[in-house]
Amino acid sequence: MAEPRYRRVIVKLSGEALSGPEPFGIHRPTIDAFAADLIAAQALGVTLGVVVGGGNVLRGVEISAQGMSRPTGDAMGMLATVMNALVLEAALERAGASARTMSALAMPQVCETYERQRALRHLDEKRIVVFAGGTGNPFFTTDTTAVLRAAEMDAQAVLKATNVDGVYSADPKLDPKAERYERLTHEAAISRDLKVMDATAFALARENRIPIVVFSIRERGAIEAVLRGKGRSTIVGG
Repeated sequence: MAEPRYRRVIVKLSGEALSGPEPFGIHRPTIDAFAADLIAAQALGVTLGVVVGGGNVLRGVEISAQGMSRPTGDAMGMLATVMNALVLEAALERAGASARTMSALAMPQVCETYERQRALRHLDEKRIVVFAGGTGNPFFTTDTTAVLRAAEMDAQAVLKATNVDGVYSADPKLDPKAERYERLTHEAAISRDLKVMDATAFALARENRIPIVVFSIRERGAIEAVLRGKGRSTIVGG
C-alpha cells in the first residue's frame, strides 16, 4: 500500500458539507461518515487538524447583506463554526478517536481557546484538533483560517474538501465545457480568479509554500485516497 504523501495536514471541511442531503442544518449520518474518514486517515500515521465552516447554520456575509454590520455578521458566522466543531468532535469521540475543539473565540465553558503550543501538543499526542471560530477576526474566511492553521501547525498541506473532484475553470454543474485542472500554481489560481478558495487563502499558501489539494468529500474514503495519492483531485502549488 502506498505511503501517505503528507504526514501532517489540515482538512478544510465546509459547513455546507455537514448538512448532507438536507438544505441546511446538521445531518448526523453525514457527520459520522466524515468522522470515519478522518479516523481512517489518521490510522495511516498522519496527524490531522480540521477547520470547519459554518455555512450550514449561518453565513456572516449573507447576514451583513441584510443590513447588519459585517463584523457582527462575521462574529455570528464564527459562532456557527463552533457549533459544527462540537458536533464533529462528538462524532470523532463516539467513533473511538481522541479529539479536541479549539476556538479562536474564547468560550472556556464550551471548548478550549486556541493557543498554538497547546494545539501542537494535542497533535503530537495523536488527537484530532478541530479548529473553530475562524481566525477570531471579521473579514477573514475559514479558507484563510485553514491555510493560517496549516502554517502555524507546520502542516505539509491543506486538504480542501468540496462537492466536486477538483478545480475547474468554471462551475461544472453550469458549464459542461468547464476544464478540470490536475495541477495549478498559486499564482494561476489567483490570476484566474478561481472560486474554490478566496484570494487571501491562496496568497497566504503561496507565501508559506503550502500546497492545497482540492477533492470531493462525497465519496467514502476520499481523505485516505488523497493522502495515498489516489483518487481525483487538483493540487494547487506544491
